[in-house]
Amino acid sequence: MSLKTTGLLFLLTTGITLAQTPTGSPSQPVPAQSGQSAPAAIGDASAKGNAKITGYAIDSTMTKAVEFANVALYETTSGKLVDGAVADEKGKFTLTKLAPGSYKLLISFLGYTSKTVDNIVLSKGQTKDIGVIRLSASTRTLGEVTVAGKKALVEDKVDRLIYNADNDVAAKGGDATDILKKVPMLSVDPTGNVSLQGSTSVRVLINNKPSSILAGNLADALRQIPADLIKTVEVITSPSAKYDAEGSGGIINIITKKNTLQGLHLDVDGGTGNRNSTLGLNGSFRKGKLGLNLNGNGRVIYNPSASDLDQTTFLAAGATPVQTHQRIDAFDKGTFAQYALGLDYDLAKNQSLTGGVRLGIRNLSMDQHQLTNTLSSEQIATPSKRDVNTQNLSNSIDVNIDYLHTYEGSSKELSFSTQYSRSNLTNNFGANNLDALGLIKTRQQNLNDATNQEFILQADYQTPVSKLLQVEFGAKNTIRRVTSDYNYLLAGPTSDYAVDPSRPSGLLNYDQNIAAAYLSTTFTLPGGVVIKPGFRYEYTSIQAQTGGSTGVPTDISIPNYGRLLPSINIGKKVGESSSLKFGYTRRIRRPFIDDLNPNFNTANPLNIRVGNPYLKPETVDRIEIGYSTQVKKTYLNFSLYTRLNTDDIQSISQRSDTLVGAVVTRVTNLGKEYNYGTNLFATINITPRWSVNANLDIMYRFIQGLALDINGLSTTISNQGFRWGGRMDTQMQFDKGWVLQANIGYRGKDIALQGYRIGFAQYSLGARKSFTNKRGSIGIVAENFLTRGMGFTSVLNSAQFNQDFRQYIYNSSVRATFSYKFGSLNGAKVKKNKSLSDEN
Repeated sequence: MSLKTTGLLFLLTTGITLAQTPTGSPSQPVPAQSGQSAPAAIGDASAKGNAKITGYAIDSTMTKAVEFANVALYETTSGKLVDGAVADEKGKFTLTKLAPGSYKLLISFLGYTSKTVDNIVLSKGQTKDIGVIRLSASTRTLGEVTVAGKKALVEDKVDRLIYNADNDVAAKGGDATDILKKVPMLSVDPTGNVSLQGSTSVRVLINNKPSSILAGNLADALRQIPADLIKTVEVITSPSAKYDAEGSGGIINIITKKNTLQGLHLDVDGGTGNRNSTLGLNGSFRKGKLGLNLNGNGRVIYNPSASDLDQTTFLAAGATPVQTHQRIDAFDKGTFAQYALGLDYDLAKNQSLTGGVRLGIRNLSMDQHQLTNTLSSEQIATPSKRDVNTQNLSNSIDVNIDYLHTYEGSSKELSFSTQYSRSNLTNNFGANNLDALGLIKTRQQNLNDATNQEFILQADYQTPVSKLLQVEFGAKNTIRRVTSDYNYLLAGPTSDYAVDPSRPSGLLNYDQNIAAAYLSTTFTLPGGVVIKPGFRYEYTSIQAQTGGSTGVPTDISIPNYGRLLPSINIGKKVGESSSLKFGYTRRIRRPFIDDLNPNFNTANPLNIRVGNPYLKPETVDRIEIGYSTQVKKTYLNFSLYTRLNTDDIQSISQRSDTLVGAVVTRVTNLGKEYNYGTNLFATINITPRWSVNANLDIMYRFIQGLALDINGLSTTISNQGFRWGGRMDTQMQFDKGWVLQANIGYRGKDIALQGYRIGFAQYSLGARKSFTNKRGSIGIVAENFLTRGMGFTSVLNSAQFNQDFRQYIYNSSVRATFSYKFGSLNGAKVKKNKSLSDEN
């Protein structure tokens, strides 16, 4: 039996009477009384006419239509039901042959709260478009049967998982990392680094677009995005040919909330706690064909941290090793802000223009006190003291304009998209080297200014060839320019800074052009099988220069390269509630700004980092098999995958040739890496008000590459082992608007080429109370509250050195949150928007 037939039967069998309803707003269908006969036919009004009413029934989340919703039309004065209809699969409904008069419309569907539209006045021959009617999900008890209208936490598509973040209580007042910690297949470590099924090479998009906000340090950039602004997170492990090939581990697409309501509207969200405070404003205005959205969010952090480093450096065969111990006490201060203005305008019935401007600010400052003891030739040197202030500052802007042309009665679409992005990055440090009495001996500065600019132009076209086949193709060109200008300065206790002759200034100009074209098809076969094969070709040309900032730059010879990148996704529905999927994709990872920057960063003279402008792209072949099912109140998703990396981009550490006891970490193309893993995710709706979610992942990693032996000669080394992790979340809803949420998770030991990092645990507890008018809420969230914070250890072992690094993150926090909505809102017509990298 079809859903449409079911909707018609529901309209009849629930006993909607066509005789009489009480005068006033018909809040619910009136049950037919015993012995009362039903009308002969819906729509058999006493007076016929030629007027018409049309509209759409849409889920209040504005993400999908309410398919086959029930529509009933009443006369205003008498309350008599004169007509009825069932919406189609797009939520559209039409009532025809109506006489002039005044009417009320009731829209209802199982699992939603019914909604009434009053004062519909029709004149002769008039067509009345009432736009979109937004239905809110509800929970209703019918006898012993409970129907829950709550949206699923996880939605499973043929090439991705969608995590609905709207109801995450514990993330209120937090940032994007607080949401990503709970998404299936993702892991976030205590410093904010994100990995997807064990890979840190992840492409992150915001609303289907690349953003300059994410071009630098990803962990810091994610702190700019407030958790309250995130609507869904899409985890795309097997991207189709339409997506850029960057990101060997896959794609994380963060969808932010966008208001499409008629009228003027403003949301205020905020929170304050012992580790951070937030404030956000989200407003919208819509009238007719024009819509505007404006949001601004700010976040400040204030957090102490500390670390201990024990290191043994082997200088040469037979030489006395150098023993070093370092203690660092630090305090981090940061301000993160993001502002966005969006505009959309209907040029015509099937044509729309959208545009937007997004600004980002990231100012992170760290004050460190470093105390270092060095033991060499069995004598303890005088402890060295060093005060360091590190400034990681950036500002970014993204500007986009998109055009979309749809074709009525068809899924055919044509779109053009363009985007300009620029980010300015400053990564400076200033250090005071102190004597035994704490007085300044010398001063040092490293000034490093970098920029990243991108211009993107893209065209996409999709068209149905038949009922079973759809074709889409397009082209994209990305012009990228990365620059870095750095220098080193020295000074005495009071003298002016001068250029450090031992470390000359440097310059990097890195121009990259990526031309891409793709072809993707979607076959819908009998038996619920969907096959989506595709090919993408990308050609990358590079021009790069290095040199002193006062001299003539020198060209770097970096070969151009082209890549053919096939992909295929296959999905099959098994029964009514299960599905199988298979995915294969080839992807590449191009180096990031931090990977390329040759600046020799000595903020910590024992742990030095330097980039590599000669890096080649990393190539990844990935295969995944997945199964998902709904068994009564339990949703299960299980996957097996393998990921094979060549020209693997990794960090490799070796002893310094100039600084005794120091280790230098460089980014290089190590060799190869093989990963084999499995992931299991489950969500159980124990009751309509109580749900439990659990995630377990296990991965085996083999990694091989080149390192230096004690004499400085290259040798092949490898490492391998298992890593596992899991977490559990629960959420309970109570009367009077109360919601309680708890979370606990553990991440096991992680394998690297030269060592490993031990595991860590995190947990949180949150509660929220919604106001009776549903316009606002207050809450409290506590994280890692049983201790001051956590510590985790990284161990590196090589022929040249052994290192034990223990980092202490004082992230025990408690924060209070609040939100409130201002404004008077009505439904607005929903329309599709096309954007860069948008996947249909």
